[in-house]
Amino acid sequence: MTLVRFQPAPFPQLLSEFLNPSLAQAQRSQPAVNVIQTPTGFRLEVAAPGLAKEDFQLKMEKNVLTISAHKEQAQLAEGARFQRREFSFTAFERAFRLPESVDTDRVDAGFKNGILMVTLLNKPETKPEVKTIPID
Repeated sequence: MTLVRFQPAPFPQLLSEFLNPSLAQAQRSQPAVNVIQTPTGFRLEVAAPGLAKEDFQLKMEKNVLTISAHKEQAQLAEGARFQRREFSFTAFERAFRLPESVDTDRVDAGFKNGILMVTLLNKPETKPEVKTIPID
């Protein structure tokens, strides 16, 4: 199986963009994610420079892993204003539908140098038990 990015229905997104275009723009600025398949499962690497581990929230529901983050904007000093603003920290949310082979109870996450790493381990393989049936 492959790891597939969860795509919610487009209608709520279109409605959101129409009613609040600035919010829609903020939702489009999502961090890049590497998905690496390992012999024991998967590893997600989320590039999130400028964020701290306290800014993240991970949720698992029905084989869908949701990674979200929110960072409050620092307020400018009174009388100060931006002459040019090329970046800002906003909230984001990404959802990943996990294959059935992933053990959703064995998920580990760590954060180092602006990279959130999420390790997803496969379920242990169960071999069918072979029984010998005696003949009477």
